Amino acid sequence: MNIFNFETLIDRRGSGCYKWDADLPEGVVLTEEERADVIPLWVADMDFPVAPCVLEAMQKRLDHGIFGYVKPMEPYFNAVVDWFRDRHGVTFRRDSMLYTTGVIPATAATLKALAGPGEGVIVQTPVYNHFFSSIKNSGCRQVDSILIRRDLPDGRFTYDMDFDDLDAKCADPANRILLLCNPHNPAGRLWTRDELRRAGEIALRHGVVVVSDEIHCEIVPQGSSYTPFASLGEEFAHNSVTLVSPSKSFNFAGLKMATIITDRPLWLQAIDHIINVYEICDVNPFGPVATIAAYSDEGAQWLAGMNNVVRRNYDALLAAFRKELPAFPVADLQATYLVWVDTSVLKMPSVEIEKALLHFDRVWINAGSMYGDDNFIRINVACPPKMFDKGLARVVSGLKRLETIKNA
Repeated sequence: MNIFNFETLIDRRGSGCYKWDADLPEGVVLTEEERADVIPLWVADMDFPVAPCVLEAMQKRLDHGIFGYVKPMEPYFNAVVDWFRDRHGVTFRRDSMLYTTGVIPATAATLKALAGPGEGVIVQTPVYNHFFSSIKNSGCRQVDSILIRRDLPDGRFTYDMDFDDLDAKCADPANRILLLCNPHNPAGRLWTRDELRRAGEIALRHGVVVVSDEIHCEIVPQGSSYTPFASLGEEFAHNSVTLVSPSKSFNFAGLKMATIITDRPLWLQAIDHIINVYEICDVNPFGPVATIAAYSDEGAQWLAGMNNVVRRNYDALLAAFRKELPAFPVADLQATYLVWVDTSVLKMPSVEIEKALLHFDRVWINAGSMYGDDNFIRINVACPPKMFDKGLARVVSGLKRLETIKNA
């Protein structure tokens, strides 16, 4: 059994890392010393080194010494097929798969291929912000089906799909696609088989195509499992496109690798055409080898360790908020490493909360307005516990200060 190191914080400042080196939001000015003190708990990027098996595979490829144009070979596709069959119970055919440079480009290409200009793409908000930009950039029209908040007995909250609203939106012939986030970011929902089936049945009944972004599928706590939309049955698989990548779960988004899957040859052909028209058909030499290594037994062991640390950090956040910030409900984190927190008590724009925490407390979180709801913030808990605990203390202190000001 491998022992993986999730405790040591590797210094990423000055490496061109977006999470640590991005420009500050407009209006936030920090000295060089203050900037060096900022703890980033924002963009969806983990502060864990990649699994050793991934690093070893990349080192072997590096030692080859030549990095020309890349065509992923059969081992890449076999790794994806085997992983999802053995781990998630869904069998994808090799001839149903395309590769591209990431799930965001895959989303945009799929929308462009399967929906005409001005046609509606249904999204269940609040949702991942790049859904909005992909819809707009594809010439489509965003149609919101707002998730229903449900408060839990333990003080947390979660979300449910609004099936009546979804049915009405799908019934509109001007709407072509349901863009599903499975598992859901930022709500942290691990959709159940019954929920996905009900949404899939609505889409089928009205001739709406389901495009399922499943990039967070491996980030689930021990004892839980995600349901691939395509695993619901042949008719659901036949009416859907699945987008997957190990980049989020294994922390190598910079390697630019994703897979598009559908058993509809004409759809695949149309998507492939868009991928080539927009020149997102070439991946780098490390993406395929990293994927093959990640989708292995050792990769699975690393995932288990990573998910345990994420759960530990979430539990710490939950305990701190319950004790220190009871007026700020926390979402039930069933999947992902991104925690959705209700800040409505402050009656303050979420962007201003983000800026205040960054300026005064040197901790960076995401404003909920990015995802379609200004009453929330999003906190990334995927980092070594010592770093997280320090950042969490700053979040708590900052929100308590803002709450005091609001109540003064």
